[in-house]
Amino acid sequence: MENILTKTTALAMYITAGYIDEGDLALDATCGNGRDTLSLALAAGAEGHVLAIDLQPAAVEMTKKLLEIHQINNVTVCQENFVHLRELANALFPGKKPAAVIFNLGYLPGGNKSFTTKKEDTLQAVDAALDLIKVGGVVTVVLYSGHEEGAREKAALLQMAEKLPASQYHVAYTSLLNQKTAPPEVLFITKKK
Repeated sequence: MENILTKTTALAMYITAGYIDEGDLALDATCGNGRDTLSLALAAGAEGHVLAIDLQPAAVEMTKKLLEIHQINNVTVCQENFVHLRELANALFPGKKPAAVIFNLGYLPGGNKSFTTKKEDTLQAVDAALDLIKVGGVVTVVLYSGHEEGAREKAALLQMAEKLPASQYHVAYTSLLNQKTAPPEVLFITKKK
């Protein structure tokens, strides 16, 4: 097994996939290069489904190509702002609650670094995800604070997460404490039974 503690996105997906059973619905709120979408689709299995969203056309195309290469057919990919996550999920999967929602914030790897997720939109989208997930489900947020907007997002999300009622949510936060170059961090929020 690879050392997932050194690969933050692998750790995030390993834990997130553990919340997904065969046949579940999962949401990738920032599909980017498609790797998280592919992992979610494999976890949900042929009877499950994944809704993958990204605002950037390049991300949508990369995700579709990766899914095609792997012959994955249980994913709906939408070019849309993740602030519309709730409306999209409710329209496409009425009455179905996702087991997991994952956000991989920041900018598209290899893309334009000035085009990044924004604090206000991210807070709105994470709030929608918390409303959407089923009891026992998880919202996973990979944070990148090495750029200005990422630092704003991280501060706002951690503040929001600290205020979530303990009677309704469990919140965990991982950080590589001895790394000094602003490595990715992960926020996990589960909805209590």
